[in-house]
Amino acid sequence: MMFAVTTAAVLAVMALTLVRALMGPTVYDRILSVNAFGSLTVVLIAVHGFLSGRPDFLDIALVYVLINFIATIAVTKYVKFSHLGHPESDYREGDI
Repeated sequence: MMFAVTTAAVLAVMALTLVRALMGPTVYDRILSVNAFGSLTVVLIAVHGFLSGRPDFLDIALVYVLINFIATIAVTKYVKFSHLGHPESDYREGDI
């Protein structure tokens, strides 16, 4: 019973973060919501490992959280510096 309630609550919040990812006004809001979705996935893995009595899932959750963190930093840097190190607002019409 406890697993079902916890899983349902985490899945409901994950659905809300997906809605935010689709409707975010800026790209940074979308990146943040995808990062939150990854963190909630880690919580779901950890809760499953705790309630099933298998601590192996906590190791998997730690690896996933590291991958999520590195991917978020990489995507944010790509979005900010996708024009060879210049922010998008510095470009004019004729620049290449």
